Amino acid sequence: MNREHNYSLTVHWTGNSGKGTSGYKEFERSHVISTTNKPDILGSSDPAFRGDPFKYNPEELLIASISACHMLWYLHLCSEAGIIITGYSDKPTGIMIETKDGNGRFKEVSLNPAITISESSMIPKASKLHQRANELCFIANSLTFKVYHNPDFIVEK
Repeated sequence: MNREHNYSLTVHWTGNSGKGTSGYKEFERSHVISTTNKPDILGSSDPAFRGDPFKYNPEELLIASISACHMLWYLHLCSEAGIIITGYSDKPTGIMIETKDGNGRFKEVSLNPAITISESSMIPKASKLHQRANELCFIANSLTFKVYHNPDFIVEK
């Protein structure tokens, strides 16, 4: 049986500096992402597109969503497989290609987690679970580009 999950939030543009969108340089790209009972996320566009470098942009949030979804599935699979992970920190990167007509798309994302594991003998098994986590990740299943996995394992002492 397929189950449907619904999500909603509000994206509110806060960048009207008094002239609206009367010109490309006349408005800010600032916005607030909000939903009930959660902190607001302050957003903008990438600085390359006249955005605020101190706010998250949609491209960063996409990469963060891919990383977080993968991590949650990965930790779930490790717990089921008897692999004890005591630390996980990812530094994902992405490559977006902008075409000459101003269109763009992501080419790829690389997940680069530093994973602290309790037993070195479990590293081969833990490494293989990244592929399964990718197969199960709701976000990764919605993408049209490749997600690479470059884990670095640290054995807990």
